Amino acid sequence: MRPSRALIDLDALRHNVRLLNSIAKNARCAAVIKADAYGHGAVEIARALKGEAPKLAVACYDEAVSLREAGITTPLLVLEGFYSSEELADSTRWRDIEWVVHDMEQLDMLSEVAPLRKVGPGSARMQTWIKLNTGMNRLGLPLNKLAGVAEMLRQFPGLSVIGLMTHFACADELNSLLQQKQWRAFQAGMQAAGSGGWSYSSANSAALLQYPETHLDWVRPGIAMYGASPMADKTGAEFGLKPVMTFESRLIATRELQAGDSIGYGAAWTANGPTRMGVVAVGYGDGYPRQMQNGAPVAVCGKRTKIIGRVSMDMLTVDISHIPEARIGSEVELWGGAVSADEVAGYASTISYTLFTGMTSRVPRVYLNRSEGV
Repeated sequence: MRPSRALIDLDALRHNVRLLNSIAKNARCAAVIKADAYGHGAVEIARALKGEAPKLAVACYDEAVSLREAGITTPLLVLEGFYSSEELADSTRWRDIEWVVHDMEQLDMLSEVAPLRKVGPGSARMQTWIKLNTGMNRLGLPLNKLAGVAEMLRQFPGLSVIGLMTHFACADELNSLLQQKQWRAFQAGMQAAGSGGWSYSSANSAALLQYPETHLDWVRPGIAMYGASPMADKTGAEFGLKPVMTFESRLIATRELQAGDSIGYGAAWTANGPTRMGVVAVGYGDGYPRQMQNGAPVAVCGKRTKIIGRVSMDMLTVDISHIPEARIGSEVELWGGAVSADEVAGYASTISYTLFTGMTSRVPRVYLNRSEGV
């Protein structure tokens, strides 16, 4: 078997969620498991979060259906809302799916489906959130449309508006002027909504960690739940978070290089002295970024070292000159506990989100559940 794999530590996941819950205090957690739980495996993550997070958030209806078909019964918040009336109609076969209304055209789709929803003993009302655009300018209604849309939604039988939400663009920056502007705009939205019994949600991972006033009723942690940081100048460990994913492989060859010897495609690295080099069975075909720079950290036999040469589809090369015990079969950590994904991402001019979600299907996920002896 090819030795590259991703170890998913479910105890670390639960530790992170409990820590984030303690920071959020009275706010409840809608755990974001979109994009296959940021590459960690949505179904297994959802199962592990049972009893830890009272709501799960996904990007789209397809993701919600996959979870329901796998037996996940936790309420699901669909962040991008519905794309068509057909999709909306299909969703009536499931319970506890909460839609986000963020565009006026969605009202036409609702008008085709919501009146058909039966309301009576044992039936469940279709639940919606309204998303307010406070300055990110992707999804969301303008403030001047809020009252009218809310009133229109109240006219649909079988439908109830349960909350108002927004999404911050710069919550990862302390004292961001746009963050302050967005927060004031959302406060205006909450005031306009009045005391209708709605829930309010605005805090993503960054706002949860840096802006406690934004916690409100529901927080929506994503990247922090997986142990990485939403801030460029801090790692997850600095917040007390534990890495959930450890991406590892093994050495499949070693070689002694002399001064002037180059490695791999483009001869992107050349030895200026005797160098012991190891070949690792992992590459961009597994999701390790091709643009990773020379010097990016890895750990071999638990000792930190660096990448030398260009990452290829199936292999990369590392300097093992100072690790005499390294040999064929030795373990290599690409990111995890010894080398944080936050640090690695910087060497590829990207963020940990893309490392996690970019891992390909040929890398098996192995789930560790130490509290249950697995």
